[in-house]
Amino acid sequence: MAEINETTRFNADQINNMVVGVAARVGNHDSGIHRHRKHQLLFASSGCMSITLDGVWCVLPPSRAAWIPSGTEHCAMMRNVVAYRSLYVDRRVSSDLPREIRIITVNGLLRELIERMAYWEWDKSIEEQQTMFSLFCDELNTAEQEYFSLKLPNDRRLTHWLSEVMDGERLPEHLVDMATRIGASAKTISRIFTRETGMPYQSWRQQWRLQAAIERLSEGASVSEVAEALCFSSDSAFISFFRKMTGDTPGRYI
Repeated sequence: MAEINETTRFNADQINNMVVGVAARVGNHDSGIHRHRKHQLLFASSGCMSITLDGVWCVLPPSRAAWIPSGTEHCAMMRNVVAYRSLYVDRRVSSDLPREIRIITVNGLLRELIERMAYWEWDKSIEEQQTMFSLFCDELNTAEQEYFSLKLPNDRRLTHWLSEVMDGERLPEHLVDMATRIGASAKTISRIFTRETGMPYQSWRQQWRLQAAIERLSEGASVSEVAEALCFSSDSAFISFFRKMTGDTPGRYI
């Protein structure tokens, strides 16, 4: 197991073992864009991580994990203190492991498996790892997939605006206001978002607000604090929006 903090340099590809586990409390950390030769399972047992995978933004509260196949370009960011868990799996170990990115729901059994494996010693033998690892693969492959993710536009005209939005410095404005600030027409902005994200700007904005809400709630913010931060007219308006998007109230969902 690796004990790491915000400044630790760590490269799982340099450790020759079937599964490499990492467990730590990490805060205010940005991994930067990178990739591994090993597969990675990323999970926070408390707190919340924001992760970008091949240009798609996902939020990982304690109910979700990200499966990141070998070679996938990604970046993880933690603005609050997170109980960070990561499993790195040698890609030669099993052909049964998923080959595509997955955001999954973490049930009780999978949570316990991740916790145990994250604390494995790095010199643990393959024989000692095999039984629990096989159970982990079964749970991973049958886990319910989550689809709350957001494709990010890459048009250069939006670079600065998107940087401010993803850093939490600015909320996405309504289309006309956003287009005016960018210096483009609303029709042009609409075309860019439909072409590059697969959804109209207004739908993209609403999905951004949902994921930002999940992130803030997971960090311990109250419903009132989130409603105000994301410019809802009232707590009840935010709760109604959240229920429409997820099927649950904020309290039940988190």
